[in-house]
Amino acid sequence: MLSETSETTRRRDQDTVTKTDERQALDSKLAAIYEPVANDLLQAEEVFNQEIGSDVAFVEELTSRVRRYQGKRLRPALLLLTGKAVGNVNRDHHVLAAVVEMIHIATLVHDDVLDDAALRRHVTTVNAEWGNEASVLLGDFLFTHSFHLAASLESTLACRLIGQATNRVCEGELHQIARRGCFELSESEYIDIIAGKTAELISCCCRLGAHFAGASDEVTDSMTEFGREIGIAFQIADDVIDLTSSEATAGKSLGSDLLKQKTTLPLIRFRQTAEPDVLERFRNLFEHPESADRTQIARDLNQSDALSYAHGKAAEFAARAARRLDALPRSSARDVLESLTRFVADRVA
Repeated sequence: MLSETSETTRRRDQDTVTKTDERQALDSKLAAIYEPVANDLLQAEEVFNQEIGSDVAFVEELTSRVRRYQGKRLRPALLLLTGKAVGNVNRDHHVLAAVVEMIHIATLVHDDVLDDAALRRHVTTVNAEWGNEASVLLGDFLFTHSFHLAASLESTLACRLIGQATNRVCEGELHQIARRGCFELSESEYIDIIAGKTAELISCCCRLGAHFAGASDEVTDSMTEFGREIGIAFQIADDVIDLTSSEATAGKSLGSDLLKQKTTLPLIRFRQTAEPDVLERFRNLFEHPESADRTQIARDLNQSDALSYAHGKAAEFAARAARRLDALPRSSARDVLESLTRFVADRVA
């Protein structure tokens, strides 16, 4: 007969295997979803690799590491799919897809420094292996290359839009830092934070995809809002994953939101509905996260409706995004965009 400790370990290992299988299944599903723009993604990746290549051995070593950070490629895929759903994808789309992926990876490199993360896409982070100085400078290197690449287009519009979006991303991150440790953060303020730090760049991707395919102002505006709403859904799901998934499943350091006292939607809902004694225990854990018992937190969350509520909100924003697609004619690319609205809300990693 297994001891309690052995049984707990066996169950945890089995859960990890199950969740890893689920993640791999979702990754395969995502690859199938991207199939209509698979060749365009390859061309964008060629542009990306050419731009960040370096003759300096150390820089090349660092950029080789962050090339492995490319996971779901949601932002370049949305830019390309939006262009395809509106009209035709052209060389400008390939360049811009590389630009937005570069910006996204730069933010990940900086995020890993802020969160003291040790793992990203199943590989050691730059800051964990080479330190914060190299990480900050590498993020800056990627940012400057992204704007250099965007400036290579004949139109200056992309530079302006990407600059505005990047500013909004930084504002969202600063807003979150300013409200770190705020136990009473409201749901509306949380949505405002993630609309900036995550959804703004995704929104910009869809706007660029539509505009550079020759879409009307009306269609471009609809796709801009589509990107914002699918971006909010994506971040809500990500915040649930940070509390419930395993590092083997997600491939990145988890639990950092609570450790950094970031109040996310599941925690907001839990605070609103918990019984007084449970709420007091949770407040103590939130105020002293270094001593938090993650197992107890998970148990309390699972006994509440906090996780299902957050999943429901993600699905709600995803459904709003899907309705924005009514502005587009029926096509295989539009069908793919609709599939992505379901994917971002249902994912486990």
